[in-house]
Amino acid sequence: MLASEKFLTPTGKGNKSLSLFASLAPHMQALDDFLQKETGSFEPEIRDYVRYCLGRGGKRLRPALVFFAGWRGEGAVSPELVKVAAVIELVHLATLVHDDILDSAAVRHGRSTASRKFGPDTAVLLGDALFAHAVNLSTDFPGSEVCRLVSRATRRVCAGEIAQTARRGSLDISLEEYFRVIELKTAELFKVSCFLGARLGEYGDDFCEAAGRFGVSLGTGYQVYDDLTDFFGKEEEVGKTLGTDLAGGKYTLPVILLLQRLGEAEKEAFHRDVRAGNEERIEMWLARLVDRGVHSEVAETVLEKARQAERAIEPFEPLPPVECLLRLSGYLRSRTMGMAVISSSGG
Repeated sequence: MLASEKFLTPTGKGNKSLSLFASLAPHMQALDDFLQKETGSFEPEIRDYVRYCLGRGGKRLRPALVFFAGWRGEGAVSPELVKVAAVIELVHLATLVHDDILDSAAVRHGRSTASRKFGPDTAVLLGDALFAHAVNLSTDFPGSEVCRLVSRATRRVCAGEIAQTARRGSLDISLEEYFRVIELKTAELFKVSCFLGARLGEYGDDFCEAAGRFGVSLGTGYQVYDDLTDFFGKEEEVGKTLGTDLAGGKYTLPVILLLQRLGEAEKEAFHRDVRAGNEERIEMWLARLVDRGVHSEVAETVLEKARQAERAIEPFEPLPPVECLLRLSGYLRSRTMGMAVISSSGG
């Protein structure tokens, strides 16, 4: 499951994410307008399918990273940033379409997934079309850098999904393998969002590289957070099907750390219960995520990745994008600590 925008979904009066993203309203409107216009570039036979994918909820985190990394203060919206944000959002939407097929997920952003609505055969081809259009758009930029980085990121996202799929149900996934998959399937697109945002915002090479490192650490933290909420989130709040990782044999960080705390016989019993879909036994195993300190360790991993992201850009603090990016990483930390409190109180 890919890192999503669920931690940025408004949850009530005074929600911090609302003020954090208020300054992006003109940028996001320009992005929506651009994407809707681009729908007309697709063949008439598939335009309704594309519109369905584009019309989902969420805060469009990766485009937000583009805009924040290229931020120069309030003012005119940069058409270049809007276009590269659209390219990255199309790649992300394609990964979601494909990911939901792999996970047999029914709900994404509070409504039926493309796979559930149109069928998996149509959905996989729809994802391909979104990928292809993103790469086509990236060729509009001068030089080859944008196209090269977007193409590379797309390949690496797919490689990460393939690697994760090949390891489904394995009891021997190492922490190194887990974080390598995240680096490919999630952190790479965060990195490109931040790097290209800074580049098209006309910042220097040093800051562009630092923004890319920020994106890698932040993307890793968000994916770990996503993996944690797959066990401790509430589906009506998150807006997508939960529990698909474990049901699909994807052993993410919470399960990997739990397995490290189990003996060989317990590991085999866990694996049998998951394969059999024994809900009562699975609930028992999941209770151990808290009892054996797994939840706390995973939450601390998220917090450390957020701190790593912040350290990457702190030397550039006078630049306008830094405050925006630091506020975003700070919001991830606050949500993670809030989840830790809820879990420890039995909520």
